[in-house]
Amino acid sequence: MIRVLIADDHKIVRDGLRRILAANADIEVAAEAASGDEALALVRASDYDVAMLDMSMPGLSGIDLIKRLRIERPKLRILVLSMHGEDQYAARALKAGAAGYLNKDSAAELLVGAIRKIAAGGVHIGEAAAASLVSSEKQPHQALSDREFEVLRLLVAGQSPTGIAEQLHLSVKTVSTHKTRILEKLNLKSTADLVRYALENKLS
Repeated sequence: MIRVLIADDHKIVRDGLRRILAANADIEVAAEAASGDEALALVRASDYDVAMLDMSMPGLSGIDLIKRLRIERPKLRILVLSMHGEDQYAARALKAGAAGYLNKDSAAELLVGAIRKIAAGGVHIGEAAAASLVSSEKQPHQALSDREFEVLRLLVAGQSPTGIAEQLHLSVKTVSTHKTRILEKLNLKSTADLVRYALENKLS
């Protein structure tokens, strides 16, 4: 039996995923979390074979959450289920310790197959992610650190530096420094330019 933890801040998404997985005799939804912090607490308290994570949740999320879960439970297999394009996010998720990345638009059969594959020790990525991993053409945002990339993602989502500081447990000054470096690395001048860049490169 594959014990799965579902972590997503939208109940309707969790309910849908639970129904899909419940139709498979070899998969059990053992727990659900509505935030990254809740997912981390559940992983500390019990054993799961696969943690299925949304990239964007309140509190601890994204790359930081993947890294923390891997520290807490090195044997835990992590499948990222996200609405973000896999060609932009999968490489960072895999580098952080995820075993798979799946877009939320994927069919139910693909999701079940991905869970079984990574639970057995394999890795699952789609064609777009595979192409980006082997591509020799570097895009400017690929030069950002994981922390800078998280700040970029939150800025583009409309969060203020104060809100980002609270979510990432940083000082507002540190967030402002990250923002300045992001703009420099991407050769941009304002948050509006950053939003435009994110839309053009499917980062939001």
